[in-house]
Amino acid sequence: MIAGAGITVKFVLFILLVFSILSWAIIIYKYSIIRKMEKESVPFLELFWNKKQFTPIFEASANYRFTPLARLFVSGYNELLEMMKQRKEGANGTQFSASEIDGIQRTLKKAMSVEISKMEKAVSFLATTGNTTPFIGLFGTVWGIMNSFRGIGLKGSASLAVVAPGISEALIATAMGLAAAIPAVVAYNHFVTRINRMAVEMENFAGDFLNIVEREIAREKK
Repeated sequence: MIAGAGITVKFVLFILLVFSILSWAIIIYKYSIIRKMEKESVPFLELFWNKKQFTPIFEASANYRFTPLARLFVSGYNELLEMMKQRKEGANGTQFSASEIDGIQRTLKKAMSVEISKMEKAVSFLATTGNTTPFIGLFGTVWGIMNSFRGIGLKGSASLAVVAPGISEALIATAMGLAAAIPAVVAYNHFVTRINRMAVEMENFAGDFLNIVEREIAREKK
């Protein structure tokens, strides 16, 4: 049926095939990456709560290449070290002000935004595929039906031999459009849910990091 389709329908099928291949490549890649992120987050959180100081956590962070929590911690810790360095070089001792704590919080938020952007990269293509490929397939469907009516007009007959080729083109285009769209939509919703869950986990981790820093500062003031 595909070999007997017209040039226009074959072009439509080629476009749908490209969308499908790219979608499956993104699905496989994102599933693998997000799975590794979630898998590494568990031991990193255990390390974070088991260690009493930030320095050994920072040294061990290089071993956690996939979890965004490690990169979030590194960003916050580097900002903390920079502020401590500035306070020691200044005349105000090592006490932190509220604005400096806000600076750490802004650094953590920026790091969170960067990590979320990385996780969301290419996921929007799945939404685009789910929204556009049914209409591209519908175009092939309409074109196939137009060919059927054209065949009827040229031959003056509405027999099955006349209308079947055009109808088969229409059905192929419709089926390919749905075949490309359905996995993309399912995968998009799945990834959005997992990314949102990871974003909440990063937000909670950033809050815990700030709480520990504020407790240490309050202890030093006493």
